Amino acid sequence: MLDFLLRRLVAALLTLALATAVVFLVLEVLPGDPALVMLGTEARPDTLAALHAKLGFDRPVYERYIRWIASLLTFDLGNSYAYGTPVSKLILDRIVVTLPLGALALSFALCVAIPLGVFAASRRGQASDWLVMGFGQLGISIPNFWFGILLALIFAVGLKLFPAGGFPGWGADAWGSLHALILPALSLSLPEIAILSRVTRSSMLDTLREDYVRTARAKGVAERDVLMRHALRNALVPIVTIAGLMAGFLLAGAIIVETVFYLPGVGKLVFDAINNRDLIVIKNVVILLTAVVLAVNLIVDVIYVILDPRPKVSV
Repeated sequence: MLDFLLRRLVAALLTLALATAVVFLVLEVLPGDPALVMLGTEARPDTLAALHAKLGFDRPVYERYIRWIASLLTFDLGNSYAYGTPVSKLILDRIVVTLPLGALALSFALCVAIPLGVFAASRRGQASDWLVMGFGQLGISIPNFWFGILLALIFAVGLKLFPAGGFPGWGADAWGSLHALILPALSLSLPEIAILSRVTRSSMLDTLREDYVRTARAKGVAERDVLMRHALRNALVPIVTIAGLMAGFLLAGAIIVETVFYLPGVGKLVFDAINNRDLIVIKNVVILLTAVVLAVNLIVDVIYVILDPRPKVSV
């Protein structure tokens, strides 16, 4: 098992290194000059050149990349071009919104999708099964930002049960902050619920064909116990794998959802940084999110080995 985890860790580190190169090169070829955005189009050439030198844009590309990697290794993320604030502080101030939002969305997805998938598998071919699969197809098709706007119109503007946007802050109002995350989390979780319910159904159907399930039924075990204690436990491996992959989709989807609900999270920070050409914020946030996704996937690998010990030898 240790050898398996070491290989996964090395693969994650290599992926992170490759991601730094891709992110840096992509941002280098994008049009636009951050210094020109900061100073305005009427800036004098000597002033523009001085700001280029201050920001390090006058150095060769490879030197800027090496300096950036060195700063990442020392946890010095530099200062934002637009705000003049340390990037690490900006991220810490915003991540306390994004991480709870992602955790809440994932909780909604797991709590809704797994029962739906088990229910559909237990009634294969019946009207309820087709209904769940139809919901899954619809959930995949609907953009989560449109669903968020719909939720806000119904539950915030119409019924006035939830705020339509904004975030009071955990220190000022913990319950109000959690209340403000419910609608965004629901809109963020819709496609994940749709995908995970279909995966759960498929995995359950495969497990229900196994001999030990037929043996349990032949012994007179109640159908509920057959589904929950025998089938679901052994169907969890692909479910856990997909749930781990969802972390990346939730973090990526948070950029749009946080903008719709005007939440001061990491997604909104990236959105504003793109508009301001704040490259140092974009680079560091993207790499941070990549590291979080890789860490989650590494945890999923550990859970995978615990649920199914065969990969210890075969992978």
